[in-house]
Amino acid sequence: MPDTTVTIPLTGMSCANCAATIERRLGKLPGVHRAAVNFAAERAEVAYDPQQVAVPELVARIRESGFGVAAARVEMPVTGMTCANCAANIERALVKRTPGVLAAAVNFASERAQVDYLPSLIDTEGLVAAIEKAGYGALPPAAGEAADAETAARRAEIRDQTRKFAVGAAFTLPLFLLSMGRDFGLLGAWSHAPGMNWLLAALATPVQFYTGWDYYVGGVRSLRNRSANMDVLVALGSSVAYVYSLALLLVPGLGGHVYFETAAVIITLIKLGKLLEVRTKGKTGGAIRKLMGLRPRTATRIEGARDIEVPIERVVVGDLLLVRPGERIPVDGIVRGGGSTVDESMLTGEPIPVDKQVGDAATGGTINVAGVLRLEAARVGRDTVLAQIIRLVEEAQGSKAPIQAVADRVAAVFVPAIIALALLTFGVWWGLTGEFVPAMIRLVAVLVIACPCALGLATPTALMAGTGRAAESGILFKSGEALERASRLQTIVLDKTGTITQGRPAVAEVVGVGAFREDPDGLLALCAAVEHGSEHPLGRAVVAHARQRGMAPAGEATDFQARRGAGVTARLDGRPVAVGRPDWIRELTVETGPLEERIQALQAEGKTVMVAAVDGAAAGLIAVADPLKPESAEAVADLQRLGLAVVMVTGDNPATARTIAARVGIREVAAEVRPEAKAAQVKALQAGGRAVGMVGDGINDAPALAQADVGFAIGTGTDVAIEAGGVVLSGGSLAGVPRAVGLSRATMRTIRQNLFWAFGYNLLLVPIAAGVLNPLESLPMMLRQLHPILAALAMAFSSISVVSNSLLVILKLAVGFLIGAVSIISEAIHS
Repeated sequence: MPDTTVTIPLTGMSCANCAATIERRLGKLPGVHRAAVNFAAERAEVAYDPQQVAVPELVARIRESGFGVAAARVEMPVTGMTCANCAANIERALVKRTPGVLAAAVNFASERAQVDYLPSLIDTEGLVAAIEKAGYGALPPAAGEAADAETAARRAEIRDQTRKFAVGAAFTLPLFLLSMGRDFGLLGAWSHAPGMNWLLAALATPVQFYTGWDYYVGGVRSLRNRSANMDVLVALGSSVAYVYSLALLLVPGLGGHVYFETAAVIITLIKLGKLLEVRTKGKTGGAIRKLMGLRPRTATRIEGARDIEVPIERVVVGDLLLVRPGERIPVDGIVRGGGSTVDESMLTGEPIPVDKQVGDAATGGTINVAGVLRLEAARVGRDTVLAQIIRLVEEAQGSKAPIQAVADRVAAVFVPAIIALALLTFGVWWGLTGEFVPAMIRLVAVLVIACPCALGLATPTALMAGTGRAAESGILFKSGEALERASRLQTIVLDKTGTITQGRPAVAEVVGVGAFREDPDGLLALCAAVEHGSEHPLGRAVVAHARQRGMAPAGEATDFQARRGAGVTARLDGRPVAVGRPDWIRELTVETGPLEERIQALQAEGKTVMVAAVDGAAAGLIAVADPLKPESAEAVADLQRLGLAVVMVTGDNPATARTIAARVGIREVAAEVRPEAKAAQVKALQAGGRAVGMVGDGINDAPALAQADVGFAIGTGTDVAIEAGGVVLSGGSLAGVPRAVGLSRATMRTIRQNLFWAFGYNLLLVPIAAGVLNPLESLPMMLRQLHPILAALAMAFSSISVVSNSLLVILKLAVGFLIGAVSIISEAIHS
């Protein structure tokens, strides 16, 4: 076979040696005949034999080498799944049989596929074709239409299933009444006439091959993919009863009692259970629908003297929009006119409106409460904060928590094991009793009572409910893994600036010495000139304070240099000037003795002190205060009540750090830690056996956020696409951290409960269906010999119970089941 050539976009290279490393590592893979890496273009071109090596292995080797691959990711709705094995089949079809697919995660509960792929090899249409080839359906994302198309497809599928259930119920009810009436002697001699069995067969056949046709199609499709799912069990169980009864009808000498009603009731009850499951399962995705419902469909664009209503898709960056009181802000933008208060609870989870004036940022989807706003569009479409939030929630809900791996492994062998157990049950009971019919009944009961769906739903439904509820509180889990890890945290590390404090430092005091003793304003102007080129919050505070006092910078700085986490140096009119931390200034051999007493006093008050040096001598100091966030002390107390140790890590001096920590109730403090060393602090805590969560702003703290078991990135309300860390707190509030930990623990408790009931259901009822209780004559006959109809009812009930537990409505389950059944029958009659 000729070689296949693939182009892989790369990330993380810093020099030509990196390119050589990748070439060498790829070249060692069997089947790779040529690997050429272009450092400038950041591309790897690989010629390989697809019979010996696959693209995912190439990507894995690149990542093992310490570099990244810029793969594309798409999420799309999937239709036609009936159990967790279907999700596994689609994943296998995409990863194993579709060139260019790197990874695929199919969530049975949300019915969505998340696929990582190389656009150079395959596009979204190719992914859809691969899913359809596996026997399922998929809807590719379309701009502005994906959600509507998905909703329409879901509704059409539910209508189809409702019709099939209605037909099944219409034929099954008289079939059941006639069969039971005859068995209990309630219908008279006419019910034993030879034609009666033919009537029962006529009633059962539409149920078997119309209502139950999906199970045959799904079962065959599953077996063709070298797997076995729930459809196989249902099709086998009902077919055994139907075919046996049909054989008795055609060859009366084989026996006298038919079981058409058993086959029909099994299919109808399970169809009802699946319908109720889909309806209940849909509620777990309510957060996504609620977020999508926040997107306005139109906007009012100002064009000269006219206000024109346009579809939201036609809004472009730079448009001037009018937002009236009570309307949702259509896109992210900047207020250019008017003033109002805005309800930002969809971002922060807090109901208190926020004042908006000219120059303030406003977020699409939030509600304009009072005045009229004129807004300049800054971000539209997929770039808006709301779109980012929806994507994050979709990705989290489409991901798998590590705890699900156990259920996945069990589900992979579950159906074959049940079939083997059913055959064993049949053989044992036929051998013990010598009677075919009781053995067959037990075989059917074992087949239909087993429920792989409950195993498949246990984790994702709870995950969807937990991440959805978190999103409503302004907490965005990026993945199921992040949520699970958050539940196991033992220690929380907090950055100070922007996390515990407001992150908006302001100059509190300026003290001059020497030539500046009587001229603190001159010192301020000098420091502002030096800090003019700085991006550090403290430097910006100095510049802002000088502007507020109407001061012009004292000249133009040259030779500007910034030492991260320490300070800055520059030249003003040829004179060397340094502004920075006292300890760093001392490292420059500057004597700070005249300032030491004042430095210590200001630090004891919780202020951050910067010392200025001119011509190698101390010129004075500037004290900056960064107010605490109002919720910081309460958030720390909440974390401690959850049993978490809280540590503050800051680049500030020890005195200021201890003062701030004491005010919020933190006892463990690491001070004078530069940004690049924060990750080492987290690593040291992990080395002591702690599971560590790091809370920071996602920029300077990125290495520490990445090092932590879970990184909590404090968002600003307008920037939720923070790459570092696994959790984004879009409201910017520290109070979100204990809420996130609490929600993760509650979600994991629900997942464990679901798995317990899912495993327990099958471990308990499958043996009962097999007849292990038969020798216990003191027990009711319904337990000693579980009828397949009761088994089908139990199977339908099991999946709904797991989903309902995820929604915390388990106590209302029985009522909900009955109400749902009546609702479906009513809709079917009216349609």
